[in-house]
Amino acid sequence: MEPIFEPTFHPSSHGFRPHRGAHTAIAEAKEHLAAGYQVVVDLDLEKFFDRVHHQRLLDRIAERVSDRRLLALVHAMLKAGVVMPDGMTIAVTEGTPQGGPLSPLLSNIVLDELDRELQRRGHRFVRYADDCNIFVRSVRAGERVMASTRGFLERRLRLKINAQKSAVRRPDVVHFLGFRFQCRQSFDGHEVAVLLSAKAHKRLRTKVREMTPPNWGKSLTACMEDISRYLNGWVAHFRLCTAEAVRALEYIDAHIRRRLRSIIIRQRKRPRFLFRHLRSRGVSFKAAHGAAYSHRGRWARSNFPGMTRGYPPAWFDGRLVSLARRWHELNTKMQASGQLVLPL
Repeated sequence: MEPIFEPTFHPSSHGFRPHRGAHTAIAEAKEHLAAGYQVVVDLDLEKFFDRVHHQRLLDRIAERVSDRRLLALVHAMLKAGVVMPDGMTIAVTEGTPQGGPLSPLLSNIVLDELDRELQRRGHRFVRYADDCNIFVRSVRAGERVMASTRGFLERRLRLKINAQKSAVRRPDVVHFLGFRFQCRQSFDGHEVAVLLSAKAHKRLRTKVREMTPPNWGKSLTACMEDISRYLNGWVAHFRLCTAEAVRALEYIDAHIRRRLRSIIIRQRKRPRFLFRHLRSRGVSFKAAHGAAYSHRGRWARSNFPGMTRGYPPAWFDGRLVSLARRWHELNTKMQASGQLVLPL
């Protein structure tokens, strides 16, 4: 049986591709930065999945697919109306259906034309779905590339660039798949550090705040189990951060422990109960009294000596996932297995 689509794609396209993903995209971006291309043309397509031109998309598919039944089926899916919660049906004239497995495939077919055009122009770039970073050597070159690429997208593909999210930027302020880059000169050339982006850091802190509310009504063990499951999945993605990011991970670990200590204060309800509890954990009279009877709020008291001595970082070992420690474990395994090597 002949394949439906020819299994070829541009090597710099990493989104929804076999044997590729966010990690290979970051690895290739590091290569470009280390080669001296340290100005980034950061492109974000405005409402991409809602703006795909149906006829152009079908024409592109028809170049690879000869089965008219399949073409008719894809056409019917593209034209299928959207049913609103109130029962009203809205006709669809452009865009791809979101939420299904077909949408990423169709989007890559559309943007493959962009990949080929950037390759024809000799640009170094990395694309993941509708996020595309082009790497150049100067701001002036970046502005030229931005203008020419915008013209190609609008005239040829009938897509628009999100002007608020797209710009010519330094690597350290680019938000690409949750990461940012920091470049510095070394004796061997350029060294590239991979760090958390400001958005990723903010989203994690927001999620931690949601998962550790001060009025947590269940046991502290249940809270730590829930947040540990989340942190395990989070660090599996962000393990690509280099050693320069470990300090930020340690800071997040300390912030989570402090939020859990705040929950402990809340659950003890009355100062005398907290005082007795801390004394039972070996805290001195003075430190326990200061944490229990201070007029400061729970958040301030969660960092008092009485709380940090009653619940030191060592107490959380084995009970709560540490991002910094888990990062070390995962990177040791990656180095041993030779991961992060770009597939040929």
